[in-house]
Amino acid sequence: MTPGPTALHFSEATSHDMFAQRLPHSKDDSLPQILAAAVTHLHALIRELRPTQADWRKAIEFLTDVGHASDERRQEWVLLSDLLGVSALVEEINSRRPKAATPNTVRGPFFRADVPQLALGSNISLDGIGETVDVSGRVQDLDGDPIANAEIITWQANAQGFYENQQPDLQPEFNLRGSFRTDTDGHFHYRTIKPCGYGVPDDGPVGKLLRQAGYPLRRPAHLHFIIKAPGFETITTHIYDSSDPHLAEDAIFSVKPDLVRSFERQGERQGKGATTWRLDLAFVMVRARQGADT
Repeated sequence: MTPGPTALHFSEATSHDMFAQRLPHSKDDSLPQILAAAVTHLHALIRELRPTQADWRKAIEFLTDVGHASDERRQEWVLLSDLLGVSALVEEINSRRPKAATPNTVRGPFFRADVPQLALGSNISLDGIGETVDVSGRVQDLDGDPIANAEIITWQANAQGFYENQQPDLQPEFNLRGSFRTDTDGHFHYRTIKPCGYGVPDDGPVGKLLRQAGYPLRRPAHLHFIIKAPGFETITTHIYDSSDPHLAEDAIFSVKPDLVRSFERQGERQGKGATTWRLDLAFVMVRARQGADT
């Protein structure tokens, strides 16, 4: 009898190869290659760290806890990706743009897609708590031409550093969120309150793990924006308050010089003694490549 091919026996040296051998090889399907590469790196990490069975069970329990902490209001998996720098790296790889264009950043875990469409000039601060900011700006292309009817979705934390979907019992539904359309000259304007920097939520498994490791969990004050227009690449970005002392240690690696802006003080709100501010912005969009997802 002719002996068959020598079979690999599972060992530290062959573990990843044995997994890869069981996958089909197809030029039309990248999934097997992705799985093989992921398992190769994972097995290499296991060989390097040499965890005990108890250590590995703890790792699985952590991942289970991350899943249990995720729901329609909170995405703990996105938080994990953001804090490990993975989200920022994926953005860097996939959204390279000309220097004059507005850069992308990560979307973050507190985005909601169901925000209401509002008229220009509306106030997105539904509880009126905080120092008023008049936000105005323009959406344009690389040549400086206006982009009319562009959709602008914005959301932010309140003056105490909490998003509305973190405090459903304390903040009104859709507080500090809104969707607007630019006018024929590409302009938009609305009213909000001055955002506050905050600590990344550490009441879940991700925050607890990184806090235990001594990782800084601060985010500087910022506004979130998504800008969409037919024929252009969608912009997902932040605008940061230049006066925030934590710009250099943003927990999700999203601060870029082009995204730091000064909030200009306008004075006191009549009869209330509260400081008011103004913020002027410009978003520069890039035309989408043919066949690309905008």
